[in-house]
Amino acid sequence: MEYSPFLHILHVVPSSHVRNKLFVFCIMLSLWVYMIYCCVGYCSTVPNLTYSSVRRNENDAATDNRDSSLGASRDLLNNENELDSRGDEWTEVRSEAKAVDDNAMSGFLNETESKKFPQAIIIGVKKGGTRALLEFLRLHPDIRAVGAEPHFFDRNYDKGLEWYRELMPKSSEDQLTMEKTPSYFVTREVPSRIYSMSKDTKLIVVVRNPVTRAISDYTQTRSKKPDIPSFESLTFKNMSAGLIDTTWSAVQIGMYARHLERWLQFFPMEQLLFVSGERLITDPAGEMTRVQDFLRLRRVVTEKYFHFNPTKGFPCLKRPEVNTKPHCLGKTKGRTHPNIDPQVVRTLRDFYKPFNRKFYKMTGHNFGWD
Repeated sequence: MEYSPFLHILHVVPSSHVRNKLFVFCIMLSLWVYMIYCCVGYCSTVPNLTYSSVRRNENDAATDNRDSSLGASRDLLNNENELDSRGDEWTEVRSEAKAVDDNAMSGFLNETESKKFPQAIIIGVKKGGTRALLEFLRLHPDIRAVGAEPHFFDRNYDKGLEWYRELMPKSSEDQLTMEKTPSYFVTREVPSRIYSMSKDTKLIVVVRNPVTRAISDYTQTRSKKPDIPSFESLTFKNMSAGLIDTTWSAVQIGMYARHLERWLQFFPMEQLLFVSGERLITDPAGEMTRVQDFLRLRRVVTEKYFHFNPTKGFPCLKRPEVNTKPHCLGKTKGRTHPNIDPQVVRTLRDFYKPFNRKFYKMTGHNFGWD
């Protein structure tokens, strides 16, 4: 039989060098597909910025006059349209993206993932520590959460439940979907709306000393609007008579007992968890144990995830499995409060005492604000 070089080539077994090149190529291709999946998966958790910014301009006037809980609220300071959630936190969410999605690879392999309505919602309160709690929770592998605040049940309810579900990240059957919007707790219509979506929704409220919370609220706004009136002048209807202005939302939000009464018309106390904003700073691991137990999750986020930052005055996050620098919340967190007249602080404390005591009795927990 005549020798044929072509037939000889067909019968040559590829060398080990060629096989190694093919193996490396397959690995690189898999990594490339995985990186694209991570980018697409993260983008799906963030609402459309362009659309929401346009809607925000259209709705500014309506939002300023919106009823928050006890009748009309004098939103002299809060016409910033929750800049803490619409402005600064967008930057935080983007910068924290790489620290969020530990389960991207498992999701890539799991075709059963889908977008679900949240089974748990952090409903309040503003300047209480909701951003810190959400970031602590996002370390848990069994939680998928929206980074930005959807404001669905208070501002965007007319868009419909399907619009809301599309904002949620994809999750597996074993994962819990969450969101946080602090203004829910004080908005009259929200309890019935959440109940209509799901009466089994678990609700988390981060509360803080109402006097400190009001000052923090004012500090945030003053950082955006330096020419606003003083805290003292906004606190009182009549300063000489010591008459507190309860129509100012910074004061109104801290009347926790009145807001809670409205929620208990729809949800039993067992479905609400009240987290101490102070303890989130002094003992974040302890509060996270309570939260994880309430959500029926494994106790994954423990003390090894926290590193106290003495400069900022609150704990930063660290990955115990990775030797990296601890990650702190953005520059908008931990602002220095202005000096407030001590007499004004004492008057506010006296004003809140009956509300605090009723709140302690309703929740069965003394937060130690008196």
